[in-house]
Amino acid sequence: FMGVFARAQGTSLRTAVPMMHAWRAAVGVLSLGAWFYAIAHLPLATAMTLNYMSSVWIAAFLVGGALLINRGPQSGSQGPLVMTVLAGFIGVVLMLRPTIAQNQAFAGLVGLMSGIGAAFAYMQVMALARTGEPDVRTVFYFAVGTVVAGGIAMALVGLSPWNWQHALWLLPVGVLASLGQLCMTRAYSRGSTLVVASLQYSGIIFAALYSVLLFGDAISAMGWLGMALIVASGIGATVLRSRAAPDSPAEDH
Repeated sequence: FMGVFARAQGTSLRTAVPMMHAWRAAVGVLSLGAWFYAIAHLPLATAMTLNYMSSVWIAAFLVGGALLINRGPQSGSQGPLVMTVLAGFIGVVLMLRPTIAQNQAFAGLVGLMSGIGAAFAYMQVMALARTGEPDVRTVFYFAVGTVVAGGIAMALVGLSPWNWQHALWLLPVGVLASLGQLCMTRAYSRGSTLVVASLQYSGIIFAALYSVLLFGDAISAMGWLGMALIVASGIGATVLRSRAAPDSPAEDH
């Protein structure tokens, strides 16, 4: 799908930075695999929220990097941002407590790891944008990585029983996922990183509604509180970071 899309746009798939694409594909595939596992074993809203912790992880990485390299006045003014990141981690604890009580601790940990992997993937998308890589090329090589990983997984564990009625749903899932990846890549490569990350939190709202209304998942009051705290901390980190470092990847590019 992305190959046809690139050809229609007249974009070449030849790249001068294949290893950067390989790293983005590797961390992206691992993050997606962890996320799919979490979705299968946790309430949808919980799995989505843990994956969307990537915004808080990005803020944590940026804060840590600024403190380590001592970037002038910014390194001494990170207190509020550090507090918002800590608030996000408290939200994770609140969300995971009901999960642990239901013997879903491993799935919760996998979901948390999916968020860390997504943070690395998004930062690599920004790095690729700064090298001048087109959005469609970045998504194409990520799709190649998912195909390779899927083939290896099937070779190791075998195929699940085939059901045509269920399999037909893979077509819209694949197309919508590809379009979603393209939109995400374009947003991160052209917009302000943390503003885009904040806007992604709307996905948690949709996931919560789907989780309750479509799948009948029960989310405890502590789970809702943790979810709200993670969303608030992510948005707070976005605002604070944009004030401290308003440059966007698009401006750098």
